[in-house]
Order: sequence, then C-alpha cells, then structure tokens
Amino acid sequence: MKVELLAITPNSEKLIEQAGRTCYQSHEHSKAGSERNFIQKIIRNGHHSVLEHASATFRIKGGTRSFTHQLVRHRLCAFSQQSQRYVNEANFDYMVPKSIAGNSDASKLFAEFMLNSKNVYHKLQELGIKNEDARYVLPNAVQSEIVISANFRELRHIFSIRCHKKAQLEIRQCALSMLRIMKQQAPAVFDDFVIDEENMTACTPFDK
Repeated sequence: MKVELLAITPNSEKLIEQAGRTCYQSHEHSKAGSERNFIQKIIRNGHHSVLEHASATFRIKGGTRSFTHQLVRHRLCAFSQQSQRYVNEANFDYMVPKSIAGNSDASKLFAEFMLNSKNVYHKLQELGIKNEDARYVLPNAVQSEIVISANFRELRHIFSIRCHKKAQLEIRQCALSMLRIMKQQAPAVFDDFVIDEENMTACTPFDK
C-alpha cells in the first residue's frame, strides 16, 4: 500500500491559532511560533472544533476493497474511489492477508479462488456482460485506489481508532502511514500521538 499526501491547508497551524484566538479575542498574544503552545493547549482542553479549519488530502494506492469499505465509514471525510463500474478489472491485483499467506493450505485455497474469480469475470465479459454487472464476482481482496480528504479533527479521530491494536492490520498500516505524514506536516496537532513501530500501533496520553 502506498499513501501519498496530495494537499494540505497552507500554514495550517497558524490558521488554527488565528481561528482559535478569535474565540478568546487574544490575537495580541499571537507571534512567530506561538501556534504550537496554543494548539497543544486547546487539544488538552478538548477544544477540538478549532482543528476543523485545516484539512489534508491523501491518495491511497494498493489497499483492498475490504479496507476501503472500512475507511468510508468515516462519513465526515470526502472520498473518490476507483470505480469497478467503469474500470476494467480483468487483470486485477489482490492482497493476501498474513494469516492466510502463512498457512499453506489456506494460501492454496485463496489463490484458487482468486484465479476462479478472475476467470469468471473475464468469461462474463466475453458473454457481453458489462463491467458494472461483471464486477459482482469480484472479491474484497481486489486492490483499489482511493482519495480521502479530512479536516484535522477527523484525522485525529481516525488515528485514535484505526491505529489501535484492535484495528485490522491493513487499515492500521494505512492510518499509521497517514499519521507519520501528519506528524511532519502539522507537529503541534499530531505530536501527542506516540507510534509504537514494533507493535504497529499509536495512541495519545488521552487514549491510555
């Protein structure tokens, strides 16, 4: 899976400070670098609505349909996904979950099913069936591409849930990749997330 940052609100942390200081009418305290302490304070105080003024857009390639079905449940985001109705999926790529890849019998059964699904899809096309109907035989393991846009508040919500050890591995890996990017792009907003690379999880002091 590849996660790429496409766009982010310019000067996002300064914008958040300016919006937040409007609430308190404390603009006189704004100066170079003051956004960091201000943002950390509003996060500690639970004033998270101010974070909604900044947003980021990501392109995610190679994730499965199973993964994207989970991702699009975050309804406050905007999504644009590769269409199985208009895109020919005759030569689709797919992902094998680790639990299946590590079991020889399961791996063989999985590969046979993928091949059969691909053959049936192709035969339906040969029979004149449109892609929009032939796609009904495509499995959740098929890889896809999706673009997601979300404000910083929603991104924090996604990271707190999808970086948890109980989240499924694929969406956890994606969320962690997004989090690593956001910790670089907007450290004041996301620095409190501590990534455990060994266990592939992340949390904040508020999550513990």
